[in-house]
Amino acid sequence: MHSKAFLAALLAPATVSAQLNDLAVAAGLKYFGTALGEGTINSDSQYAAILNDKREFGQLVPENGQKWDSTEPSRGQFNYNQGDITANQAKRNGQGLRCHTMVWYSQLPNWVSSGSWTKATLTSVMETHINNVMGHYKGQCYAWDVVNEAISDDGQWRNSVFLRTFSTDYLPLSFNLAKKADPNTKLYYNDYNLEYNQAKTDRAVELVKIVQAAGAPIDGVGFQGHLIVGSTPSRANLATTLKRFTALGVEVAYTELDIRHASLPASSSAQVTQGNDFANVVGSCVDVAGCVGVTVWGFTDKHSWVPGTFPGEGDALIYDSNYRKKAAWTSISSVLAAAATGAPPQSSSSSSTFVTVTARPTSTTTTTNTPPPATSTSSGGGGGAEQTRWGQCGGNGWAGPTRCQSPWTCQKQNDWYSQCL
Repeated sequence: MHSKAFLAALLAPATVSAQLNDLAVAAGLKYFGTALGEGTINSDSQYAAILNDKREFGQLVPENGQKWDSTEPSRGQFNYNQGDITANQAKRNGQGLRCHTMVWYSQLPNWVSSGSWTKATLTSVMETHINNVMGHYKGQCYAWDVVNEAISDDGQWRNSVFLRTFSTDYLPLSFNLAKKADPNTKLYYNDYNLEYNQAKTDRAVELVKIVQAAGAPIDGVGFQGHLIVGSTPSRANLATTLKRFTALGVEVAYTELDIRHASLPASSSAQVTQGNDFANVVGSCVDVAGCVGVTVWGFTDKHSWVPGTFPGEGDALIYDSNYRKKAAWTSISSVLAAAATGAPPQSSSSSSTFVTVTARPTSTTTTTNTPPPATSTSSGGGGGAEQTRWGQCGGNGWAGPTRCQSPWTCQKQNDWYSQCL
């Protein structure tokens, strides 16, 4: 248990000196994590130094190393060299491990995607793959993304070799096979664009119900969170969407978060908006009982999948290409720090893999055991810029906008964090 005094020490005024995983755990989450780029970890020492610090990232997930084309490129021939990079790194650092991914239409070797299968033969292929890969990592993974991106953007079932062979019966089949392979890991459905609470989200709710109705186990839904600056839903709307799934008895998490600028270079106001967007996403997880953590899909703009996939877009992460913390990092840290002052700590029965607050920033400032009550603050300062709803508008060391867009007002939460409410 973390005492109030401990939290006071952790969150003492220069909050941005605390690191994201420590803040996330203090705020009641299990972890704040990142994807690991297998081609980068051994070639960029600055990247490695930040990624290996479990105070910043308490959980890792392999970017590509556990996908089917990497682990079983030819039928019956398994290779774990790439997947083991992340697993071994997490083990050395005392970080948690999310595992990604089993049954997915993409990055699927041609022998699977173009094969001529019956239900019996494809079941055998799936069982062999899942048993071998999950068996290799058995006992190491907090969660596995068992089925990935089974829904098209229009809300229809995505065409794949699995859907063509089984119809939607492949969904409970996949989860049953995964449970048999590793009974103690969390089993997730994982997808993007669920955040907008539209037809695709409705179908994902149906997916969970299909799996449950078949008597198959499903423990969580991963919201990938590949979003666009200025088009990210509000904190309240995101929380509403998360709750649609926790109401079904599953946990939720943001599993691949990045928020890209649609055009570059990004203006200073766009960078502020990006920070607000990240704060809204992370804040929504804090706001929902059953949201266990946040994983960014890489942490530095220097190594990101976005520009190669969306030409002309990018700068989607929380460190810039020179490894400087961006406004997005500060916004996340502020939201987590604000939540930590009132959050019950993770109990000792929670996963010990993730409940690891490892450092206490030093401070010469006296703090109280409880945060001061919220009060309105002045709306002056910050030049001509105005902050959006939920955004930070003041606090010790804050150099951003201090005026809020109408009708919101800047309200002091404590000495180091004020918010537009």
